Amino acid sequence: MIRNADLKIRFIILGALIVFSALAIYPLDKKINLGLDLKGGMYVLLRADLSSVSKSQVSDAMGGAIEKVRTRIDSFGVKETSIQIQGDNSILVQLPGVVDREIIDKLREVGKLEFKLVSDEKEKIEEAIKGTVPEGYELKDYKGAVLVHKEAALTGADLSQSSVGFDQYGVPNVRLQFTAEGAKKFGKVTEENVGKQLAIILDGKVMSAPAIREAILSGQAEITGDFSLDEARSIVSVLNSGALPIPLVVEEERTVGPLLGSDSITKGINACLLGAALVFVFMVFYYLMGGVVADICLVLNILFTLAALNVLKATLTLPGIAGLILALGMAVDANVLIYERIRDELAANKPLGAAVKNSFDRTFLTIFDSNLTTIIAAAFLFIFGTGPIRGFATTLILGILISMFTAIFVGKTIFAVLLKNNLKKLPMLQFFPASKIDFLKPRYVCIALSTVLIIGSMYVFLSKGEAVYSIDFKGGQILEYKLTPAPSIEDVRQQLKDAGLPGLIIQDFKDVKGGINIKSKEDVANKVEEVLKKNYKEVEGLRVDKVGPTVGALLKTKALWAIALSLIGILAYVFIRFKHFDFALAGVIALLHDVIVALGFAALFGYEIDLLIVTALLTIAGYSINDTIVIYDRIREIAPRMHKASVYQILNQALNNTFSRTIITSLTVFFVTLSMYLLGGEALRGFSFVLLVGFISGVYSTIYIASALVLVFRRAKA
Repeated sequence: MIRNADLKIRFIILGALIVFSALAIYPLDKKINLGLDLKGGMYVLLRADLSSVSKSQVSDAMGGAIEKVRTRIDSFGVKETSIQIQGDNSILVQLPGVVDREIIDKLREVGKLEFKLVSDEKEKIEEAIKGTVPEGYELKDYKGAVLVHKEAALTGADLSQSSVGFDQYGVPNVRLQFTAEGAKKFGKVTEENVGKQLAIILDGKVMSAPAIREAILSGQAEITGDFSLDEARSIVSVLNSGALPIPLVVEEERTVGPLLGSDSITKGINACLLGAALVFVFMVFYYLMGGVVADICLVLNILFTLAALNVLKATLTLPGIAGLILALGMAVDANVLIYERIRDELAANKPLGAAVKNSFDRTFLTIFDSNLTTIIAAAFLFIFGTGPIRGFATTLILGILISMFTAIFVGKTIFAVLLKNNLKKLPMLQFFPASKIDFLKPRYVCIALSTVLIIGSMYVFLSKGEAVYSIDFKGGQILEYKLTPAPSIEDVRQQLKDAGLPGLIIQDFKDVKGGINIKSKEDVANKVEEVLKKNYKEVEGLRVDKVGPTVGALLKTKALWAIALSLIGILAYVFIRFKHFDFALAGVIALLHDVIVALGFAALFGYEIDLLIVTALLTIAGYSINDTIVIYDRIREIAPRMHKASVYQILNQALNNTFSRTIITSLTVFFVTLSMYLLGGEALRGFSFVLLVGFISGVYSTIYIASALVLVFRRAKA
């Protein structure tokens, strides 16, 4: 099966990967970067109002807005802040471990730029440092302590614009252009204070303190100093942000308290452990020795995936844990395909060695094709998703790619060792013996039933109107608190109503004792918290989610694009691989069936459609076509041997040949999804419910819809 020399190379590669991965993730709590939804913190998307800014000033305005945000956050002593520009006019701020909505209120304010003279009187400076600041002055921190006049000589309103320039030696400087009124003030200040420093202060923080070398009466000035080009650009950004009125609007906010974050970790780990345990036990029980090999592959799959997350500096989110659990369930599929093929080869009286070799060779393309379609769906999730959703896509893609490596490379290596050590038999249980079911006979009944299901699902979904969407898509705010003593929902509703906050949707938050969930169309967080603190002994913030209507509409558009492009990508790939458009079209109709049915059931059972449920829908699409491709691959394989058979007979044979694999794989995926539903908590409840419905529907549509449609299309063409 594998030569001894090649086997040694495989062991070296495998050993190196195991050692590297173990070192990469040890200790796990320090090596894996947790998302804000797991460790707590704040995610804020700010939109800069650039309506009063000319196109030529946009770049400086955004740079200045970034500096303004950074300065204000620094004043709270927050560390490890991530501040990034998104698109043309948005700023994404992530504050790990910080839950303080006062920061958000501070970020909304327009920047305050001031120019203040620096005192050079040593006695006053020493007196201020000792703790007695002279009247009319204030002590600031800038390369040590500096004493500045309390009254500003100029403000941001006096500055027209600033830009980066260079002197005759190519050294960067900052060029200032004042307004007509500002030029008069600046001329007077510089004329009277030659030799002194003029501090540039943004939001109370000294950003620079250049010396006045001469009187400047032209309204144009240069700030020179020993600074780099980046530092010069930073000063320009500060000046322009203070000179221009750039209000920042909070378009999206997601705040997770430490209690909810740690609770999410616990629930995620418990769901992961339960799902893994169910899969591991089932594989050993059903495939015996083969199950032990599969479990070794699954353990390595988890190890390598976690190591890859660390190497790529990816963030593990709560949906990311869900992706890890789901990838584990899907990873079993490759092993099941291999073992079921070994069973077929042995049934054809092939020697064990030949049966194992043929199995790995013949299932490679099937494994590759079926997993790639799931990756296509996950890739569009990554492209169009944000934050935690990207975390899900990342872990799912990594888990699937690594599962192909572990099932094929690692599994084949282990079997080669077992065969060289005189493995003679590979016993396996068989709950589903070779079947001879006429799956296509009830095709018209099934197509009619599915048509009714689709129409019914669409009716339920559309009849709920905007109410079916969460704040992710329509805008609004969700607040979650833990109250002590545990409250009565009616009492909370009345307290908020009496405070002038009627019309709020208030529910129990079952994950936490004393937990409540409040939904509003407006930003009412500060007022709600104020009311609760008056009525309850302890009020602990668990979560604040706020999405503005603009972002909500954008997220809905992105979700639709992700779904549409995923379907087009899958359709194109299946057509390219199988050369038959009717195969591709039937497969996409079957997966659309599963997505629509899952969507309808979600609406029927009262789950709001949010980003996580869209993620589940795309996962269903990938899984559904994955299942269908396994059957298509078997059709492609057996068709040349059955050249005298009808399309009806070939399709039925392929369905019977893959029936056992369909049931076994679906069971393992069902196990891990059920573990998420039972133990994943409220955050993953809707997500896992939709997956459960979609996966069950996927088994049905793979067998009774996709192949039936291929037959209908073929007969229609004939």
